[in-house]
Amino acid sequence: MREIRVGLLGCGIVGGGVLRLLELHQKSIEARLGGRIVIKSVVARDDAKDRPAELPRELLSFDPDALLARDDLDVIVEVIGGVEPAGTFVRRAIESGRNVVTANKALLAARGHELIELAEQRGVDLYFEAAVGGGIPIIRTLREAVASDRIVSVRGIVNGTSNYVLTRMRDESMGFDDAIAAAQKAGFAEADPSLDVDGGDAAHKLTILATLAFGARIDPRSVMTESIRPVGAIDIAFARRFGYVVKQLAIARDATDDAGRRALDLRVHPALVRDGTVLASIGGSLNAIYLEGQALGPCLLAGHGAGALPTAVSVVSDIIDVGRNLLADASGRVPQRAFPTEALADIPVRDPGELIFRYYLRFTAHDRPGVLARIAGVLGAFDVSIEQMVQEGRGEAEDRPVAVVMLTHPARERDVRRALKEIDGLASIAEPTRWLRIEDR
Repeated sequence: MREIRVGLLGCGIVGGGVLRLLELHQKSIEARLGGRIVIKSVVARDDAKDRPAELPRELLSFDPDALLARDDLDVIVEVIGGVEPAGTFVRRAIESGRNVVTANKALLAARGHELIELAEQRGVDLYFEAAVGGGIPIIRTLREAVASDRIVSVRGIVNGTSNYVLTRMRDESMGFDDAIAAAQKAGFAEADPSLDVDGGDAAHKLTILATLAFGARIDPRSVMTESIRPVGAIDIAFARRFGYVVKQLAIARDATDDAGRRALDLRVHPALVRDGTVLASIGGSLNAIYLEGQALGPCLLAGHGAGALPTAVSVVSDIIDVGRNLLADASGRVPQRAFPTEALADIPVRDPGELIFRYYLRFTAHDRPGVLARIAGVLGAFDVSIEQMVQEGRGEAEDRPVAVVMLTHPARERDVRRALKEIDGLASIAEPTRWLRIEDR
């Protein structure tokens, strides 16, 4: 039986999951592939950590240069993470004519086009299913299953940490800090959760999805990215009162205008989602990606977006795909970005200020005569119309500022920002206004 010989760069959570999955499902994998996947070498960063029982000690080393110099490897799997040194390792592997499988969304967002084009030149494959959504097969879906359709939008919950935090805040009336602490204790958040809660991780993933969906070269810096930190327990409670759930969303939408000028709407931010809808129901650390095709209509993929075995499912599936290509001598059969390089386009990203949404606005105001009229007057002056309003009672403390919450009719974001800047300058406003977009589409 033909062997697909693999070198593994990284032996942490995902690397250990790969080793375990290959042992658990060895016979099934061999039957599907028509060959045997054999791990020939594993490189870890240091010897301080415990290693999975499935790792023979004789395969373990701490020298990536030695692994990359070997000439008996068909596939190099990179599960180190980060842009460097992983980027250098992947480039060297491709340059030496080896196929690569990676789970590294940060690297792909920053250098994906460069590395994929190098792989095409060298006639090898660079596969990356695990880079978005863990075990959810969204990359294959966009690259192959919907190749006959035109994608209208991709929306999703692609960061399990943020979803877990917002779920705990809603279900248990927790504040943000307590929810982060709970996520860290449960193993869903890093000691420094900034990349997750501030939207960077989701933006990396959205960059990859937008390329596959729209054939666009995307600069990660063009993705509007906002944190979930400003979302308070009070906002979660008011959202529920209005029939909404707060979620961190990653959104890529075709924003071509009526004149046919192509543009994309690319955003990562917390938003109000109608309770009872599909995305609102995705709780805890789960991920979900909701894509819409012009012919297909809506389609949802949901599941575990992280974890050793769910992520390993995607990594090992990529190894199997590369192995099939090797056995058939057909590397590069499917464009790795869903579109051939020559078909990719530099599509501009729509200015967020020009986009139109409904909004949730929470003002913290001193309860004095005329305050509501002044707020409404400023909003009206900027063409922002109020749909619903709730004012919190001031209770016994007459001088305590109260929350005034409004939902707006559709309004242009630039107008909303200008109105809020003026409102926050009023003497009757005690704190900066909190605002969230309402994602009804």
